[in-house]
Amino acid sequence: MDVIFVEPSFPANQREFARALHSVGARVIGIGERPKSSLDDGLRHWLSHYEEIGNVTDEAQLEKTVRWIQARPGVKVERLEAVVEAHVMAAARVRERCGIPGTSVQTAFLCRDKPAMKEALRKAGVPCAQSIGSADPAEIKAFAEEVGFPLIVKPRDAAGASGTYRANNAGELHDALVACHVDKGRSVAVEEFIEGHEGFYDTITANGKVIHDFVSHYYPNVLEAMRTRWISPQFVATNRVDQPSYDEIKAMGQKVITALGIGTSATHMEWFYGPKGLKFSEIGCRPPGVRAWDLYAASNEFDIYREWAMAVVHGKASQTLSRRFAAGIIALRPDRDGHISHYDGKDEIFRRFDGMIVDSHFPPPGTPTQGVEAGYMANAWLRLKHYDYDTLRSMLDTVGQTLKVRAS
Repeated sequence: MDVIFVEPSFPANQREFARALHSVGARVIGIGERPKSSLDDGLRHWLSHYEEIGNVTDEAQLEKTVRWIQARPGVKVERLEAVVEAHVMAAARVRERCGIPGTSVQTAFLCRDKPAMKEALRKAGVPCAQSIGSADPAEIKAFAEEVGFPLIVKPRDAAGASGTYRANNAGELHDALVACHVDKGRSVAVEEFIEGHEGFYDTITANGKVIHDFVSHYYPNVLEAMRTRWISPQFVATNRVDQPSYDEIKAMGQKVITALGIGTSATHMEWFYGPKGLKFSEIGCRPPGVRAWDLYAASNEFDIYREWAMAVVHGKASQTLSRRFAAGIIALRPDRDGHISHYDGKDEIFRRFDGMIVDSHFPPPGTPTQGVEAGYMANAWLRLKHYDYDTLRSMLDTVGQTLKVRAS
């Protein structure tokens, strides 16, 4: 099978998708923005051909290159794959124009446009927050009066907490709409605030059916984590996925996949559970960010990229997940903006949790700090695993209490 893979060299883990496709027997053709001379030895081995273009999100450039590849003697392109959020829609449109199977434009749109997504899912019986997509301040005000505060305001195609605001009253709603440029005609998603614990459900899906799944929990919820410096936020992938307490999340996930027409793809679904029960938040038709797949691989002792490739190329799974470990990340924020000066408690943590550390990142002294809103991997971070989920949670809390990032 000939598979075109979009942007195989950036970000760094993109190479793993190319490796995995090659490992399951695909002939992998790369299209990317980097020059061919920049490809490492692994990519040179795994790719049968590589084409450089100026911008992989430019549909005209991407389509022209795909059609050129399709016209080459002996080439039969059966898949066109993109796993970065910003690449998904362009790939879907080119895929349809060029007659290549895979995620449709409609599915890609529904997985990016939050109001349209929720409308489709409510029709399918999936419980979601009340929401509206609008560029009209008067319409949004009327929605606020009907639903009540707090409300969440965010771009229609936002990923994670990027550009997201919580409005507790009419004044804060006005400020959020200005920050999102509604006054300049930009349409936004406005949603009912759902109280409760937040987590995510990720899958590898083949022919519309989940073949592997994973559940992770946020501590605290994302919006709070991305706004509060003193918090060392965590997310933790549980190894208790097969317990009955997760059956409702699994059933909801499969219902979402069916309703949105997702066939063979990685998916990333956010959810809340609280006084109003389980509520679906949003989905990406691609792997999760923040290298969550690394945690799934470490906790389940398998090659997750190869399983994705097996789904794409062969439509089935080939490995059994061990579910032996829970694994999690803790983000370690500098105590102020500036430049990192030193770390307190680092040696103690490495002595105490030797053998349970998956990996870590500690920028050297002198490195400029990144803002709190920049995400879980913007500054220092540490990832751990343990057989027991509750023990792992305690370990991560200990890291947050002991290991401090100092800046000046």
